Amino acid sequence: MTTHKFEHPLNEKTRIYLRVEALLNQMEQASQFSDEIQHQLFFRSLFDLLEIFEQIQLKSELAKDIEKQRLAYRNWLNVEGVDQAMLLGLLREIDDVHRHLMGGERFGQSLKEDRFLSAIRQRFNLPGGSCCFDLPALHYWLHLALAQKTRDAHQWMQTLQPLADALKLWLKLTRETGNFRAREAKSGFYQSDAEEANILRLSIPLDYGVYPMISGHKNRFAIKFIDFSSGQASTQDIAFDLAVCS
Repeated sequence: MTTHKFEHPLNEKTRIYLRVEALLNQMEQASQFSDEIQHQLFFRSLFDLLEIFEQIQLKSELAKDIEKQRLAYRNWLNVEGVDQAMLLGLLREIDDVHRHLMGGERFGQSLKEDRFLSAIRQRFNLPGGSCCFDLPALHYWLHLALAQKTRDAHQWMQTLQPLADALKLWLKLTRETGNFRAREAKSGFYQSDAEEANILRLSIPLDYGVYPMISGHKNRFAIKFIDFSSGQASTQDIAFDLAVCS
């Protein structure tokens, strides 16, 4: 059965983490510049990240969350029945990620200081502002050899590697705390309690023709399924899988 998957954050910090993850993925995919407009996605994602960095002290928040995970996993040391070799390997990975995160620059610092990026950032965010008459420097860069452009993109992304590694690990460990379980939304509605949850993950059969509208917080949530064709609340009983991740 074909399914579609959704994730929903249950607090503002996790919402930001998921947005940053999406932007990093977009940059990575666009950095090959496989067609003539991939640079639009690459620079748009990069500049959106810089906007987030300017609004939120993301580095300190992520460092604290990684430290919480490290302390939680240390509690399993020498506990009978726990694979200690696997646990020690995970703790080493957490230590490495945390050390590189703390040793790195403030997120986006060198990107903000880059002369070329600074020259194109302001007008790039205008509607249609990436035209050649608005940004001649960008259009000069676009005519460079592909090897040069990909090398530049790699250097820019390298400055964000401590962020990417730390965020990837935190989200991976968070997602792994929740196991998918079968649930049913009676007349298209489902609600439940949660204990200090960060992310809801849903797997929904495509045949129902619905998508979820989710509201809630770390201790309680509600899911209302919307019929895609009509835009109205669905009244059918919907079987789906749900993982609550802490």
